[in-house]
Amino acid sequence: MKVFKHGTLILLVLFLVSTPEKVFAQPCTTLGQTPSTAFPVCGTTVFHQSTVPLCATNDIFVPGCSGGTGGAAYQNKNPFFYRFTCYVSGTLSFLITPLAPDEDYDWQLYDITGRNPEDIFTDNSLVVTGNWAGTYGPTGASATGFNGIQCASIPSDGAPTFARSPNLVAGHEYLLMVSHFTDGQSGYDLSFSGGTAVITDPKIPAMQTVKPDCDGLTLTLKLNKKVRCNTYTANGSEFSISPAVTTVVAAMPDSCQFAFDFDEITITLASPLPNGTYDLIINNGSDGNTLVDVCGNAIPTGQSVSFYYAVPQPIFADSVGKPGCAPDSVVVYFPKKLACNTIAPNGSDFSVSGPSPVTVASAAGRNCVNNKSEFVVVKFTSPIYVGGLYTLNMKAGDDGTVIIDECGQETPVHSRTFVAADTVNADFGYTGKLGCRQDTLTFSHNGAHGVNQWTWTFNNGAPVTTQSHTIIWPAISTNTVNLIVSNGTCKDTSSSTIVLDNEVKASFTMDKVTCPEDAVPVINTSTGIIDTWRWTYDVLGSSTLKDPPPFLFPTRNREAYYTVKLVASNTALNCSDSARQTITVLDFCRIEVPTAFTPNNDGLNDYFRPHNALKALNYEFKVFNRWGQLVFRSNNWQEKWDGRVKGNLQTTGVYVWMLSYTHRDTKQPVFKKGTVTLIR
Repeated sequence: MKVFKHGTLILLVLFLVSTPEKVFAQPCTTLGQTPSTAFPVCGTTVFHQSTVPLCATNDIFVPGCSGGTGGAAYQNKNPFFYRFTCYVSGTLSFLITPLAPDEDYDWQLYDITGRNPEDIFTDNSLVVTGNWAGTYGPTGASATGFNGIQCASIPSDGAPTFARSPNLVAGHEYLLMVSHFTDGQSGYDLSFSGGTAVITDPKIPAMQTVKPDCDGLTLTLKLNKKVRCNTYTANGSEFSISPAVTTVVAAMPDSCQFAFDFDEITITLASPLPNGTYDLIINNGSDGNTLVDVCGNAIPTGQSVSFYYAVPQPIFADSVGKPGCAPDSVVVYFPKKLACNTIAPNGSDFSVSGPSPVTVASAAGRNCVNNKSEFVVVKFTSPIYVGGLYTLNMKAGDDGTVIIDECGQETPVHSRTFVAADTVNADFGYTGKLGCRQDTLTFSHNGAHGVNQWTWTFNNGAPVTTQSHTIIWPAISTNTVNLIVSNGTCKDTSSSTIVLDNEVKASFTMDKVTCPEDAVPVINTSTGIIDTWRWTYDVLGSSTLKDPPPFLFPTRNREAYYTVKLVASNTALNCSDSARQTITVLDFCRIEVPTAFTPNNDGLNDYFRPHNALKALNYEFKVFNRWGQLVFRSNNWQEKWDGRVKGNLQTTGVYVWMLSYTHRDTKQPVFKKGTVTLIR
């Protein structure tokens, strides 16, 4: 029988299910009958299973079948499992041929990528496809197979025994389970062909590393991939040592008691090695081969791996790992593994000295396996914030002993140094050159505490990586600045909002219309940094006050127009701006109503309204025709009646008006009424 190849696992399970009963036989203990001990598959391998030990341990979930009508019980009954990896994506086709014509095998395929193979019994999502038809004869997966999973049936149903070839994904591992429901099966042949997926590992096996044991009597060889257990010899005849100071007397893989393949093997020598550099060489053993993978690829004869052996001596720490920012621990590396139980938990095997006080809080091996670790993590009671060169001292702990390595050697009292980085501060400053419309600002960071990386962001723009940067912004603007600094270990971030308001903008508000007897107030609404003001009231007067008193324009007994101007300046910046407005001074502000108007569009007396009702508060003016119908109404004294109603000309005649308001100065209510003649 040709056996398997190691790789990604696909589980195919073949079963015949014809009864709803759940009856578990004896446990499955034979290699290949559990997911974890599955046969490794090479795409060219044909598996000939002439005997299948009787066993069953678990119920099996079958999509679309389990729990359906009939309640068929699916189990891993008398199974064999086969695992493989997909190296090139494509379809998987395979053939299971019973050795007797009246036998029916069932199967199920699982994707177990990154999973424990035993998860197929608990995770229903791992199922890819399968076939559980009760029809006798060959079964498997093919391009013309049934697109789905056939459930339990009786042989006379003639249900399809082939499922549609599933698509495999490169890099995924699969498991195939093949099962026979009855206990008297003759066996089957299993072959993989016809699909487009590649499940044959192209890698050639090779020796990778050799590590001598402490006593120089054993070597641990690590391979680049798994090889078959039946290709090594117990006396290690495949291996030799050069120079030939000793011979190989035994070899023992690490996993052949519970698997078909291995990738690590321990080699025993006849006598201890003296100090020196050696080559481990592989040759054909007494079984006629080196070590062979599941596809029949052998490690080439004569291949060698060099290694160095020295009689164990007390070891010194290699180094202290580079600590991060504000470290509260360091990792100490050693050239050999240490006995984890010799590391004092309270950290008393270590002390630290340097620019700032450091107290050791605890120590422990990292990832201790079999009481061995190559690293020690030393923790402090508080982080180190002050940068500089620190010394880690290794000494005897409170238990009176130093740390002992895997070879039983005591680590000498010694020390190793490490550099802690300063914590950094991203606070920055800036200087500015102010202008009339734009400001030029230069931002900078002091670079203290070893800062050598700067990342500025101005108003969420593109990053700037210089220590300082000059930028131009509008003299009236709000801007955001972000800075990230780092010294390669520590970093800090600072943000600031820069408000610029030095642009000189002159503006003011005042009434647009005034009465000749009223002084006109102005309200200064200018913005920016302003230190001088110049108000001019046409040619009539001026002021240099920021907020001048109200100005009284002369009475001329006619409507007049004047210009009010403001010039605002910043003397230091030599910046100025101006604003101007026109005001109408009425001829008088007596509220009088004309007695006639002529809306004929000649530009003379075309409209009707109260005259100069500037001081009328709560103003309401109404006009009625001779039938008492409202033809005009307004609450704005400047609105006029044009002698129309809804666009229609009104006839010549007498109209009645009513006026009500509160006088602004006297606060007295006023009501008037009268008539007006509309003349065409």
